[in-house]
Amino acid sequence: MAPTDETGQAAPHTSPSGTTPPGPRPPAPGTAGPDARMPRWLPRALVLALALYAVFQLGSWAFHQLTGLLINILIAFFLALAIEPAVSWMAARGLRRGLATGIVFLAVMIASAGFVTLLSSMLAGQIITMVENFPAYLDSVINWVNIHFNTELRRVDVQEGLLRSDWLRTYVQNSATGVLDVSAQVLGGLFQLLTVTLFSFYFAADGPRLRRALCSVLPPARQAEVLRAWEIAVNKTGGYLYSRGLMALISGIAHYVLLQVLEVPYAPVLAVWVGLVSQFIPTIGTYLAGALAMLIAFTVDPWYALWVLIFVVVYQQFENYVLQPKLTSKTVDIHPAVAFGSVIAGTALLGAVGALIAIPAVATLQAFLGAYVKRYAVTDDPRVHGHRGGTRGPGAGLLTRTRRLWGRRPQTPPGPEDPGGTPS
Repeated sequence: MAPTDETGQAAPHTSPSGTTPPGPRPPAPGTAGPDARMPRWLPRALVLALALYAVFQLGSWAFHQLTGLLINILIAFFLALAIEPAVSWMAARGLRRGLATGIVFLAVMIASAGFVTLLSSMLAGQIITMVENFPAYLDSVINWVNIHFNTELRRVDVQEGLLRSDWLRTYVQNSATGVLDVSAQVLGGLFQLLTVTLFSFYFAADGPRLRRALCSVLPPARQAEVLRAWEIAVNKTGGYLYSRGLMALISGIAHYVLLQVLEVPYAPVLAVWVGLVSQFIPTIGTYLAGALAMLIAFTVDPWYALWVLIFVVVYQQFENYVLQPKLTSKTVDIHPAVAFGSVIAGTALLGAVGALIAIPAVATLQAFLGAYVKRYAVTDDPRVHGHRGGTRGPGAGLLTRTRRLWGRRPQTPPGPEDPGGTPS
């Protein structure tokens, strides 16, 4: 048992030396003891942190859900900027902006519907022709194989082997199950087109009201900047559309000449198809347009399809490295390298949509920021013009140093027999 004192409490233990060990020290002033309460600000800080995290998660989820709508609104805004000059021109001559916008949209819809109708009829006719001539194509291929490889293939055997193959059966089953997916994609594309059309119509028709509402919440100095940025965006977008239309015209004429020389049917429609699709569908537009032209040329002569492919590849390189940089830099007023880099960046961010609107967006930003960048007069230094001579120091070239040494060589004085310094 522990020893107790007279009051009945346990006596403290003594050390072997006879001294009493020190007990627990009292808490220092200003420090919390074991029974101290939690600070009042800590629960509120925890609740605030959880609330901010929840708001961030909710905002991130909402942004991902609305990404498609935001992209559609962005496309509609740039379309509205593209038709703004035509709408403003008609509105300045007495037409209401709503009616002027409707006329522009109606003209675009009529042109698009007519082009699609002509293209569909041409494509349907060529498909029927290819189906009718497919046995003759197959016979020519089989004869070529029999001659060059010493085989005895027949068209009937090839057809029966193809119809009984597991590959064809699997392909038909997958195609049947994918019809619903294709239908859903078509309906989704039509709904997206309707959304873009409605938003672009509202942006163009209510342009002044939209600008007035935006400027009403800004001070006068900021209002001038916003209106100037809006005007720059309209000019740059219109210039980009003009450059694309000009390149589509040049591409259409070039391909029309080729198809007419090869006597490919429907050459005018194919030329318009190649010009529009190659310019207004980024990245894959050129190959998509060239594939249709090759398909139609193949119905005339398989070698014609090869010539079309070669011409498409060569013209694409000419357009990428010669034609497009010059036209884009003049109409949109940006450097060709900046234009190329903006297209790559836009494709990485928004895909085909980003590639289509990257150049006018970068041109607008560059023109707007150029007014706020202070510029200075450039010194008249030869290095500015790319001339390195005349300012070299220790790193001068061998020819320059040789000339300097030759100019500093010691001159031999003339002798007494030859005062003129020349031999007698």
